[in-house]
Amino acid sequence: MTEIKDKDSAQPEVVIIDYGMGNLHSAHKALEKMAAGKKSVGISSDPDIIRQAERVVLPGVGAIRDCMAEMHKTGLVPIIRESLNNKPFLGICVGFQALMQASEENGGVDCLGHFRGQVKFFGENLQDSQGQRLKVPHMGWSQVTPEQADHPLWQGIPSGERFYFVHSYYVAAEQQEQILASCDYGPVTLHAALAQDNVAAVQFHPEKSAQAGLKLLENFLFWKP
Repeated sequence: MTEIKDKDSAQPEVVIIDYGMGNLHSAHKALEKMAAGKKSVGISSDPDIIRQAERVVLPGVGAIRDCMAEMHKTGLVPIIRESLNNKPFLGICVGFQALMQASEENGGVDCLGHFRGQVKFFGENLQDSQGQRLKVPHMGWSQVTPEQADHPLWQGIPSGERFYFVHSYYVAAEQQEQILASCDYGPVTLHAALAQDNVAAVQFHPEKSAQAGLKLLENFLFWKP
């Protein structure tokens, strides 16, 4: 696997941002597979390498407080903001949540604020329509409904396809036109994917979501916003 860590290494076209809190290796493997040799994929924490990339991916696992703290500690927030403004950008899982205004997790955490909306807790006693208690975190395969089926990132993915989720907090976006896909978990309708201009983000893990997830990654790799 090609890991780009310093300025002397080759410049990849697609960079997965390494701020110490992400599912780097599986995301790299999936992107490399779908690039099929047509684009180089690397991992880097070097702002210069991220800046020169054609497109970037922001992954994330764990608590949002820790993720935001590491982004600031590593000094990567400025290059993340810069990348959001000028190139195809994909946020994954907590990397998606980090793009919202704030999260309820850890007593309340300010996020990057690229998308308007909040990250909310599912609750302690979430129930389905039959009164059966639903597990939190929401974990496993869930059906996703595209709200913009004609969007380039959703091309070749059937409506109602299932994707793999692992999360206790969900995105509630404020701007309807940004919602790319949604998912119901009991009484909660969560915004499973957002997209606007050159930026997209997904709550599920495309790298763990079989053919549908791989197709979305392929679409991102060749997306021309």
